[in-house]
Amino acid sequence: MRRLLLASGSPYRRELLSRLQLPFDYRAPEIDETARPDELPEELVRRLARAKAQALMAGHQDHLIIGSDQVAVLEQRILGKPHTFDRAKEQLLACSGKSVVFMTGLALVDSSNGASRVDCIRYTVHFRPLNEGQIDRYLNAEQPFDCAGSFKAEGLGISLFRSTEGEDVTSLVGLPLIRLVDMLNEAGVQVP
Repeated sequence: MRRLLLASGSPYRRELLSRLQLPFDYRAPEIDETARPDELPEELVRRLARAKAQALMAGHQDHLIIGSDQVAVLEQRILGKPHTFDRAKEQLLACSGKSVVFMTGLALVDSSNGASRVDCIRYTVHFRPLNEGQIDRYLNAEQPFDCAGSFKAEGLGISLFRSTEGEDVTSLVGLPLIRLVDMLNEAGVQVP
């Protein structure tokens, strides 16, 4: 079987990939993740997913390298990782009673020949109306400051949602496994 390399330092993505029960290594690529002027969110995540995978090609011959990148979009505005309590609170107050679209770019790059498969998977979260007390309690309990959208859907963050819609809930966490399995199968990796 071809060797797999996850181009990410994210523990969330490692946990998701481990669900496929395939051996893999991981490395955090060093790339500039700055959006280009007038770059649309979908274009951004596709470009960054591919760039993350390609950044590791030179040191990992004959690997299938998986890159992923995600943004949350509220009313045409990208919500980044909040990094602080105050910014997370500001984001969740803005999301209260609204819908946020998560766009997750996914790339599978074959380091032996440079061939790549790239896609963008969308997943929508419809937030409940939230008050400051609910948001404060949530942020103190889970501290999701390294998560786009300021929540962890795999944990208590689910309590903030009225509903969700999309084809692959794992895309919400940052690595769309359903589409990744398609890409791996296309590349000759048998899953399961």
